[in-house]
Amino acid sequence: MTTTAPLGAEKQTHASAVPAGGRGTVLRRIRTGNGLVFVLPFLLVFGLFMVWPIVQGLWMSFTDSSLALRDTRFVGFDNYTEALGDPDVWGSLGNTVFFTVISSVPLVLLALVMALLVHSGLAGQWAWRLAFFAPYLLPVTVVTMVWAWLYQPELGLGNQLLDTLGMEPVGWLSDESVAMWSVAALTVWWTVGFNFLLYLAALQALPTTFDEAAALDGAGAWRRLWSITLPQLRRTTGLVAMLQVLASLKVFDQIYILTKGGPNGSTRPVLEYVYDVGFTGYRLGYASAISYLFFALIVLVSLVQFRLFRRED
Repeated sequence: MTTTAPLGAEKQTHASAVPAGGRGTVLRRIRTGNGLVFVLPFLLVFGLFMVWPIVQGLWMSFTDSSLALRDTRFVGFDNYTEALGDPDVWGSLGNTVFFTVISSVPLVLLALVMALLVHSGLAGQWAWRLAFFAPYLLPVTVVTMVWAWLYQPELGLGNQLLDTLGMEPVGWLSDESVAMWSVAALTVWWTVGFNFLLYLAALQALPTTFDEAAALDGAGAWRRLWSITLPQLRRTTGLVAMLQVLASLKVFDQIYILTKGGPNGSTRPVLEYVYDVGFTGYRLGYASAISYLFFALIVLVSLVQFRLFRRED
């Protein structure tokens, strides 16, 4: 007479036949395979639109690729050598560094002051938050059009205010010594809201025990600010400063729309020079070499900032 083992007993027999370590390995492989299925679409898009253009651009920087020529020759490091000796590259790099300095400092300090004011409990906080952050939501074309009217020599609000005060009009965008400051003012008004939001979130996350204990000991508001609040914001300040420096180094849109790099190249940043060389001069290989030199500079600045902030921590 034949007997059939129960179904549960059969499963148990098969499970016991596989070692415990083998079962763990099989489960890990199944989980890894399932994860790759979900990650694969992102990897394909990332490789197609990020990795491949980077590799292609790097190869192009070693050639004489041009929009005006069909044939391409390998030229080695000739483009990089020419870029290092090009006075226009160094001039545009100087403009970029100057813009980074005069825009990053107020963008960090003003954002901190604005966040402290809102966090202190001003009446109508929602209105202050909206007013501080709303400009950041505007597209660059709208911002530059508004400020172009403000900087207009005859009818602009800037010169009208100066005329009311009995002062001479200023060529906000036509004076070489003033144009970059005008672009920096536009950028501060437009983008300070993002840094303000980061500082405000950090302030709201700070513990209140230290501040309350200091107040009970008789410490005033300024003393608590300098000795308790600001030290606790050190990491946030490092993050904001790093993000802001990198963003300012990559400036292009507002300058290109507002001044086209003028007057006389006094506001032309590196990225605009890359654009002019590649799409106006048709020298794609040379423009790629300048781009990768600038990319190396940005990486170096990022590493230095990261090391400095880590050492402070």
